[in-house]
Amino acid sequence: MRTARFTLDPAFTVGEVNPRLFGSFVEHLGRCVYTGIFEPDHPTADEAGLRQDVLDLVRELGVTTIRYPGGNFVSGYKWEDSVGPVEDRPRRLDLAWRSTETNRFGLSEYIAFLRKIGPQAEPMMAVNLGTRGVAEALELQEYANHPSGTALSDLRVEHGDKDPFGIRLWCLGNEMDGPWQTGHKTAEEYGRIAAETARAMRQIDPGVELVACGSSGQSMETFAEWEATVLKETYDLVDHISLHAYYEPLDGDVDSFLASAVDMESFIENVVATCDHVGARLKSKKRINLSFDEWNVWYMAKTQAEVSALDWPEAPRLLEDNYSVMDAVVFGSLLIALLRHADRVTVACLAQLVNVIAPIMTEPGGPAWRQTTFFPFAQASRYGRGEVLDVRVDSPTYETKRYGEADLLHATAVRAGDGTVTVFAVNRSRTEPLPLDVALGGLGLTSVVEHSALADADPDARNTLAEPERVVPHPVDGTALDDGRLSAVLEPLSWNVIRLA
Repeated sequence: MRTARFTLDPAFTVGEVNPRLFGSFVEHLGRCVYTGIFEPDHPTADEAGLRQDVLDLVRELGVTTIRYPGGNFVSGYKWEDSVGPVEDRPRRLDLAWRSTETNRFGLSEYIAFLRKIGPQAEPMMAVNLGTRGVAEALELQEYANHPSGTALSDLRVEHGDKDPFGIRLWCLGNEMDGPWQTGHKTAEEYGRIAAETARAMRQIDPGVELVACGSSGQSMETFAEWEATVLKETYDLVDHISLHAYYEPLDGDVDSFLASAVDMESFIENVVATCDHVGARLKSKKRINLSFDEWNVWYMAKTQAEVSALDWPEAPRLLEDNYSVMDAVVFGSLLIALLRHADRVTVACLAQLVNVIAPIMTEPGGPAWRQTTFFPFAQASRYGRGEVLDVRVDSPTYETKRYGEADLLHATAVRAGDGTVTVFAVNRSRTEPLPLDVALGGLGLTSVVEHSALADADPDARNTLAEPERVVPHPVDGTALDDGRLSAVLEPLSWNVIRLA
């Protein structure tokens, strides 16, 4: 096997990692909320009904921003249903997931959940621009953020929340380009209501940060044209535009699945090009950043049948994908793609946090455990803070049906404030180890602190209720740093974290 190579130099950087890159997503879908983060009868539940075993894992995961309450759910959401005394909250049909929403967990409970995670957990609230509009968004903003002295802020105080929620980051709807979305709109229709809502929300607070809906995927027929039309209306009013992408092996094409990040990087670069084109046409010096606020491995092919079979249950088992080692390697590669574009991707949300295509699984009344995808996220969140170094790989390649020729090595590196460097690397080969040689110029690094890998002789190995620790990262021997060069061997189908000091 030919050696893969790249050079790291502090003079060549991508940009600073925004902590929001390690965000997640809590939607009222399946068991994400109920028996996920919220289960009052669970042995570990605190006085608010939050599962403390889950809270511990969420803190370990290193999640920052958490987007809420959807997702498709938000396009039928009435925020008023989710506040006030729990016994007075109405039960509603959720059209998005053919379920019944009890509203036992609502806005106040969401904020309390974030506060118990810790100060790093920032709210990212979505407003309903599907079945509702400007007025309801303003009412939610006033209820959540105004200190007191108005009808809605005083109502929040009456409900037991004296202090404002301080929500700075808001999504202007969700996937409004999608025909599956309740209240689906054309780009012109959505651009107009998004602009009106943004303008009004800034009248209350000029400092809010707003995310406009981009395309739901690069494969949408309206992709790029949608972004251009929406941004023509909203460019000076919003700060970010959203991207959503999910990946799974289609028709058994594992080689293309392993190269999913090729598509993700293309998606990011195409949206950046569209944003900058609109900015140039408008002669604006402002730069629109990207909010990749839904991403993951998701076996979507079976989802429609699951949802169609439902008859309005409460918190059904939906989208509970059980992730393999292979899935975790692809997942890690997607994280690398986000870090490689940290100059423009300033928000990202792993969809979702618990049970629903999630890194954390729970059993009602029982334990919580880490999926294979938990580990790449936790390691990236812990060691991926700082400045991303520019990585241009010289790698052996392989052919894929969907993306053509792809590198076997996918990698990035982050330099922390104390000068230490972490290399994140994936070997996409299913059968062969990949030798790695990295030239380290001017970084002052002298030692390998750790080389950790997530890999297994069985690529289908996974963590389950019966075997919750079947797959965990393991140390790798033989990795060395000598005379300014790092040498390592990456196991077949592996996610690697190499820390240097």
